[in-house]
Amino acid sequence: MADSSNYMQPSIPRFDGFYDHWAMLMENLLRSKEYWDLIENGVIVAPANATQEQLKSSEESRLKDLKAKNYLFQAIDRTILETILSRDTAKDIWDSMRLKYQGSSKVKRAQLQALRKEYESLNMKIGESIDDYFSRTLTIVNKMKMHGETMTQGTVVEKILRSLTSRFNYVACSIEESNDVTTWTVDQLQSSLLVHEHRMKGQRDEEQVLKVSNNGGRGRGRGGRDGGRGRGRGRGRFNKENVECYKCHKLGHFQSECPSWDEDNANYAEFEFDEAGEILLMAQGTKDSASNNESKYEIWFLDSGCSNHMVGNKDWLFDYDDSFKDSVKLGDDSKMAVVGKGNLKLYIAGYVQILTNVYYLPGLKNNLLSIGQLQQKSLTIVFKNDTCKVYHEEKGLIMFTHMSMNRMYIIKAPVLIPNCYKATQSNDAQLWHQRYGHLSFKGINILAQKKMVQGLPYVKEPDQKCDSCMKGKQQRESMPKKTLWRASEKLQLVHSDICGPINPESNGKKRYFITFIDDLSRKTWSYFLSEKSEAFIAFQKFKAMVENETKLKIQCLRTDRGGEYTSTAFNEYCDVQGIRRQLTTAYTPQQNGVSERKNRTIMNMVRSMLSEKNVPKKFWPEEAWSGIKPSVSHFKVFGSIAYVHVPDNLRKKLDDKSIVCIHLGISDESKAYKLYDPLKGKIVVSKDVRFDETKQWNWENKTVEAIKGRVVIPDTDACSTSKHSEEGNEGYDDHNELLNRDNNDQGEHNDVSDQIVPDSESSDEEDNPPLDKRVSKRPGYLDDFVTDDAEMHNLAIFTPSNDPITYEEACKHDIWRKAMDAEISAIESNDTWELTVLPVGVKKIGVKWIYKTKYNEQGKIEKYKARLVAKGYSQQQGIDYNEVFAPVARWDTIRTILAIAALKNWYVFQLDVKSAFLHGELNEEVYVDQPLGYQKENKQLVYRLKKSLYGLKQAPRAWYSKIEAYFNHEGFEKCPHEHTLFVKSETDGRIIVVSLYVDDLIFTGNDEKLFAEFKSSMERNFAMTDLGKMRYFLGVEIRQDGNGIFLYQQKYAVEILQRFGMSDCNSVNNPIVPGSKLQKDETGQASNSTLYKQMVGCLMYLLATRLDLAFSVCLVARYMERPTEIHMAAVKRILRYLKGTTSYGLWYERGKGDELVGWSDSDYAGDIDDRRSTSGYVFMIGTKAVSWSSKKQPIVTLSTTEAEFIAAAGSACQGVWLSRILTAIDAREGSCITIYCDNSSSIKLSKNPVMHGRSKHIDVRFHFLRDLTKDGIIQLVHCSSFEQVADIMTKPLSFDSFSRNRDKLGLCTLELIN
Repeated sequence: MADSSNYMQPSIPRFDGFYDHWAMLMENLLRSKEYWDLIENGVIVAPANATQEQLKSSEESRLKDLKAKNYLFQAIDRTILETILSRDTAKDIWDSMRLKYQGSSKVKRAQLQALRKEYESLNMKIGESIDDYFSRTLTIVNKMKMHGETMTQGTVVEKILRSLTSRFNYVACSIEESNDVTTWTVDQLQSSLLVHEHRMKGQRDEEQVLKVSNNGGRGRGRGGRDGGRGRGRGRGRFNKENVECYKCHKLGHFQSECPSWDEDNANYAEFEFDEAGEILLMAQGTKDSASNNESKYEIWFLDSGCSNHMVGNKDWLFDYDDSFKDSVKLGDDSKMAVVGKGNLKLYIAGYVQILTNVYYLPGLKNNLLSIGQLQQKSLTIVFKNDTCKVYHEEKGLIMFTHMSMNRMYIIKAPVLIPNCYKATQSNDAQLWHQRYGHLSFKGINILAQKKMVQGLPYVKEPDQKCDSCMKGKQQRESMPKKTLWRASEKLQLVHSDICGPINPESNGKKRYFITFIDDLSRKTWSYFLSEKSEAFIAFQKFKAMVENETKLKIQCLRTDRGGEYTSTAFNEYCDVQGIRRQLTTAYTPQQNGVSERKNRTIMNMVRSMLSEKNVPKKFWPEEAWSGIKPSVSHFKVFGSIAYVHVPDNLRKKLDDKSIVCIHLGISDESKAYKLYDPLKGKIVVSKDVRFDETKQWNWENKTVEAIKGRVVIPDTDACSTSKHSEEGNEGYDDHNELLNRDNNDQGEHNDVSDQIVPDSESSDEEDNPPLDKRVSKRPGYLDDFVTDDAEMHNLAIFTPSNDPITYEEACKHDIWRKAMDAEISAIESNDTWELTVLPVGVKKIGVKWIYKTKYNEQGKIEKYKARLVAKGYSQQQGIDYNEVFAPVARWDTIRTILAIAALKNWYVFQLDVKSAFLHGELNEEVYVDQPLGYQKENKQLVYRLKKSLYGLKQAPRAWYSKIEAYFNHEGFEKCPHEHTLFVKSETDGRIIVVSLYVDDLIFTGNDEKLFAEFKSSMERNFAMTDLGKMRYFLGVEIRQDGNGIFLYQQKYAVEILQRFGMSDCNSVNNPIVPGSKLQKDETGQASNSTLYKQMVGCLMYLLATRLDLAFSVCLVARYMERPTEIHMAAVKRILRYLKGTTSYGLWYERGKGDELVGWSDSDYAGDIDDRRSTSGYVFMIGTKAVSWSSKKQPIVTLSTTEAEFIAAAGSACQGVWLSRILTAIDAREGSCITIYCDNSSSIKLSKNPVMHGRSKHIDVRFHFLRDLTKDGIIQLVHCSSFEQVADIMTKPLSFDSFSRNRDKLGLCTLELIN
């Protein structure tokens, strides 16, 4: 008891704002009390129907939690506790404190980055002790460790050794050479450095004591080596027997009195390098040196308020820098200009002392010495007893002065003005060289040897060069005629140069071209530039292309010293990529002769080609050479006449079928020629071209003229335009093979022009081979429909595929053979048909195989699917079938199910019915052919279908009837408002919800036992595939975790961009230009309507998760009848916006709000063509958007009130439907639905028909809103336009408004979710 009474309770650490330190102390305390598991795992909660032991364990856990909370309450201040909302358990309090003061993982990462930067720039300060520096370093290291950084002791030791001051250099070197520092601890290093620091401090103190003490008299100044006066004011004599000299290490004298000084040069210089790289030059000499210098004494003021030494006489300074400019402020607030700086020599007390960085101020009357600048040179200034003394670390006392009558410290010292001496020598050789006007010594000796003159001696050329000859006669060194080295592999050396500016500029506003030449192969690439600054971008493109092609790296780049090649960005890029630079000497272009000669060759080619066909000079960049060796068979004369075929969809019946253009070269992007239309002034790229190389264009008369006196070469290699064969294109295919172009990708969107009917009356008919069969042209009215034509079926496929089309192609591959075997096996096991004789008078239906490769959400192959399909288009309604309609789930329903699942912390699962249509039972007699490859002995027999087959008109209806009967039998209740929604509820509250989309089922609920029973029941009745958690459904990707459910279509968006060639486009911040208005452009240039419809159709499916695209996509969809270039540009802007937001999707956070809220909005007369308004609404469950719409109103409204009222009526209908869906799923009672509207008049009109005179013309169906309001089903509430999130559905918004509303609707990026 005595021990327990004397036991002292540990003090509870109070939170003082430093969370990391407090958390460490508090964790240690709680662990010692065995309460820490409550912080990590929380309170143990007893399950339902718990045993006695479980209940007891739960009670004990709650009691321990109360004790842990008691500790936390005592440790945390009341003001902080009041800011913590959840204080139910100790874990809640701890998590709140950690999140509040330590931040999230992103905040910790940002703090760690700041600590890393501070750690990397850490250095020991001058004068800082070892203990202080270690404390500062280890504080940062501990903070980094708390933020998750891994720091070993060896790493910290190496950092400290690197960052010590220069006075510890020898210590650091000694430690590193004698020990393995990676095994050292920080404490070992600190103890070692403390010992060295103590020794150095003791030596300095002892030396300083010895320096200020002297046995000399009262003389001032420093004692000389020649027996001069002593220093200091010593009163007695000092015994020097035990004094050790720090120069010769002998006893009996100080270092300054060492006799060995006289053995060295009497005048010497010492350079002191301080931390900042400045030098202090101290020169020591005898007193005689001062007596020889006739300088007068100058007055110098020691000034503590002066930032630098300053003088007013420029002649005193040496190493003068006149480029330095600055200004200083004097005591009377006036300013003086600093026009230069230099070094200055003073003779003080027998020593020459050099002051560095002395400012020169013209007109300064007094000479100032800066106390601060002297201290920066490791000098010690002592002010004591009206005396100022200046000490040097090694020299001791170097300056001494008393305070003057006006309390100032003045030093009188002469200035040593630098003198310059020139050493000359004279001899006969130099003299005769000068007499003959600097004639060469070789010439002088020739005169003497041949005795051409008298009295001229033979002279020897001196070793020293004549300065006058160098200045007057020096010439440049000759350049070698050929290089001594050549690259031995590709890209080992690349030459580059820019040629220009060239006037006039080209059609593309280009004024320069840059060339890149491989030194080994001399292969040349050229790029055209508008400005020289584009050279860096051109080099990046060139580097990426050639390195990808050759799989080699550029090792060295040789250029001139132009600013475009020596910019900071260019140099840094080459350094990062490891490319060595070879720059020519200034004004020496010969060192880059390969590029210079190539530029000359190219310009000669350009001038020759332009001159031959009288082509204007503005076409100088369109030369025939395209960077690689072209095929000879397709090499046409530059500037010759070319006849370009006009596609049928771009001309009328009687318009010309070709236009006259001028040949400029071969396109490096398409499998086509590059031509110029002289009448329209546009560049044309086409493969359907006929050439006439004997003619040229008359630019003055704008007509075609023949070239006189030239041999006519018939054109026999023109590109064929009438069929898809490769005849006549072999040379061009070789060219494109070198370019690595895919022949199938060219003309991807030119399906109409690829099926042109050849003109039998063409003048070139004799040049064409005879046609085997006339190609039939597809009627224009079938462009929007899918027929049985195989090619049209392929056009309906989303992405280009290599799947086989016919049975003959598929049977050659084992994977498709196995897929067909599996399909036939499924049909026969399901008892789908029976073999019989076709009754008389009955029509049989053909069948065909369809092949499709299935991909998962990552784009990887999931399976190969072969489907036997009946040719249902040959069926007749009323004879072969009656009902065909089968409902499918709406996306509004699917999103609502996902939102409810997230709200209730449920997970959504997915099932797939194998060959679903094969389960549907038929009521009609249907006979089909035997499938290819699986025909029985008698091929005249047919199959009578017992169950439906894919392709039959009634197959969807038969399958729905089958699955509906199954759900009714299993006790599911069909939602009367959504026929694909089935709910099964048990009396104990268990529930399962199933939604059906043809053969794909999703289900969710609150009981796993129900799930297992449902899946086993489905497997007994149908062939099923359990896909687990819902991940990929109808092209939409779903991610489910403990935080929520995320819906996105990243894979689909990327495929859209790739399909329409927008993968490399520049992204924009919003899908439509703010304030822009689209309208029908009757006079505009028509675009490819098929391509336009494909683009809009693909974007429409994105609206399943991308409500930010709803208005823009629905807007461009209004102009599919005749789209023009304006409409095509609007669609491409949407794709550009999609490029930067491919990972955006809907985030349904778990457990956040369950109220159904709507937002309704409308613009007014937004459509310029028919002046109709656009309605838009968004419905949200809590913060989760589940339903939205952007749609043009069916009538023209006369006011904003009417437009908003009609929009609200449409929103109310959708709200009522959603409320009923929620009632079916959640079994909640229908409550009043709140719809926010920013128009007060519409709200009043819905509540009270007082405005009958202005609203009587509104259709009666829209007044349905009044009844809903009156019955309390709908409640319209006013909101400000700023809060109206449905604005994003009705009009193009500014970027700020668009981003704000997009975030409010729950759209976020996949990266944020991760």
